[in-house]
Amino acid sequence: MSDRDLLIDRLTSILEALERIPRRFAGIEEPSDFQASEAGIDRKDGICMVLIAVGEDFKTIDRKTGGKLLGRYLL
Repeated sequence: MSDRDLLIDRLTSILEALERIPRRFAGIEEPSDFQASEAGIDRKDGICMVLIAVGEDFKTIDRKTGGKLLGRYLL
């Protein structure tokens, strides 16, 4: 698999992970709902873990591309 294919695979995985987040908001009406029950806390933890993993993936992509890919999209 080429570097380009690995990059596309990693970006696809990131997108799939981010697309799962809205499901975890089901039943959450306001921020306090995350703390109101064990299920809410579990949802918050799940969302946070996805975001942490995505951030790590972006750091890996940035490192592997020497900042060239993500650098194009910074303001």
